[in-house]
Order: sequence, then structure tokens, then C-alpha cells
Amino acid sequence: MNYCSHCAHPVEFRVPDGDTLPRYVCPSCHTVHYQNPRVVVGCVPEYDGRLLLCKRAIEPRLGYWTVPAGFLENGETLEAGAARETWEEARARVEIATMLAVVNVTHVHQVHIMFRATMQTSEFAPGPESLEVELIRPEDIPWQLLAFPSVTYTLRRYLEGGERLHITEMARRKR
Repeated sequence: MNYCSHCAHPVEFRVPDGDTLPRYVCPSCHTVHYQNPRVVVGCVPEYDGRLLLCKRAIEPRLGYWTVPAGFLENGETLEAGAARETWEEARARVEIATMLAVVNVTHVHQVHIMFRATMQTSEFAPGPESLEVELIRPEDIPWQLLAFPSVTYTLRRYLEGGERLHITEMARRKR
């Protein structure tokens, strides 16, 4: 950051009064510009015992597999963001179930929050950020071709979480 977004004056990087960490501070209007982690939300969509994975069409990790996930928008709940990202990346409608994983990705200033989800129909297709989208049996997960450690962690947590039917049963009980 070079300039204050409030008054356009050059900023200084220093510890503001009453704080403990260096921040960008405007010496003219005294605005403190906080930089906090970004929230990534996503889910592991299930349909008929298979999991929906997306092959990335964008960097980073172009061509590697992931679960549908992306940055949370302002004014959006975690669950709504996970469902929106699934639609954008895999053209699939999901019912978000329980939280599955929270992953600190400190080297890129992110927190990933992942959910279990049930696909509402068997329909899906690649969105603009996906080269391919596939329903994959758990035993066929391409572990060596997963895009990020947080995806590996999330899928392992999913598989350790008991019967995959749990999600389907939860959805049935809600109806």
C-alpha cells in the first residue's frame, strides 16, 4: 500500500498508537489501514456416494483437482458462499450441511472453511474456472493431483467423518 484510500496521502508503515503490530497509517488523516486474512469457503458435494471435484482452469495450480471453493463475498454467509462457489465452478446446486474443516493458510493470509454438502440433482458442468468436473468415487480420488494441501486435508476429514450417507440422511430429515 502506497497511498491512503481516504485522502490519497502517502502512508507510513508503523505501529499505530495503542496497537502492537505495524500497519499502514496515514500521517495526514490518521486512518489505520488494517490488512486481515481473506476467507475462502467451499464444500465437498456428494451425489450417490460420489464426490464432485473440479479440475482448475486458472492459476494457481492450473490443471489440478480441487473441491469447489473461492473467496467469500461481503454480505454473504459462509454457507451461501460455499453454495455460490459450487454453482460458479461446477454448475451444481447443493444443500450445505455441516462444517467439515477450518484450515489456516497463513503464508497467503487466508482461512479456508469447508462444508459437507449434498447435490440437489445429478446435473453439473464446468464453470469458467474449471476445465473438467467429475463425480468421483472416494477410492478414486486423485490424491497426487490435488491442487492444495487444504483440499487434501478437507477430503481426508470428509472420509474420516463416518458414513458418506450421513449427508444424505441429514438432507432427508430436513424435508
